[in-house]
Amino acid sequence: MHIMEGFLPSPWWQIWFLISAPFLIYGMYELRRIYEERRETLPLLAVAGAFIFVLSSLKLPSVTGSCSHPTGTGLGAIIFGPFITSVLGLIVLIYQALFLAHGGLTTLGANVFSMGIAGPLLAYGIYRAGTKAGINTFVVVFLAAALADLFTYIITSLQLALAFPAEAGGIMTSFLAFGTVFAITQIPLAIIEGLIIALIFKYIIAVRPDLLVRLDVLSQAAVTRIREALA
Repeated sequence: MHIMEGFLPSPWWQIWFLISAPFLIYGMYELRRIYEERRETLPLLAVAGAFIFVLSSLKLPSVTGSCSHPTGTGLGAIIFGPFITSVLGLIVLIYQALFLAHGGLTTLGANVFSMGIAGPLLAYGIYRAGTKAGINTFVVVFLAAALADLFTYIITSLQLALAFPAEAGGIMTSFLAFGTVFAITQIPLAIIEGLIIALIFKYIIAVRPDLLVRLDVLSQAAVTRIREALA
């Protein structure tokens, strides 16, 4: 979904910077709070950021001027929330634009919004709603991660459609065309990403469940119940 450098015309690349800015500012505030109050979780935060970097670097070219790849943002969104994950996404996207020619600086605002904000917001919402409804934790984590991946590409398709509406049919026709191209590769990738993140979540519960409790991701009772079921 990284829209390449120079692909978005004015005023769209500027608009996405403006839309992304409030999320990033609040994310930096939340990140500082984590640093000051829960420093023991910083290694896990680093793992979440590295996970986003590795998965989102595995790009498959598309004909839309963008590309397809897993996003990895679901894990960070579930554990640290969508705002901190937006900052992780920003750091990853800047590094990829400068050193890997993956994405671009003028398209950074659009790429941050689709991968670092929209996807994580959906993942966080699905996880919180699913756990509140009593759905199996690993099923909820899978759904949150997989649908966040797909939602990222839906937003990217919308961003491209807004910038390049079709002469016949306008934005909706263009949106369906971009979305169809992405869907071919993204649906299987999203399923794989959901399974991988569910397995990583299971591993975290096995080795450091106390961090998930301190971050209010799971209650101690839920951790005990899950570990007894897995024993």
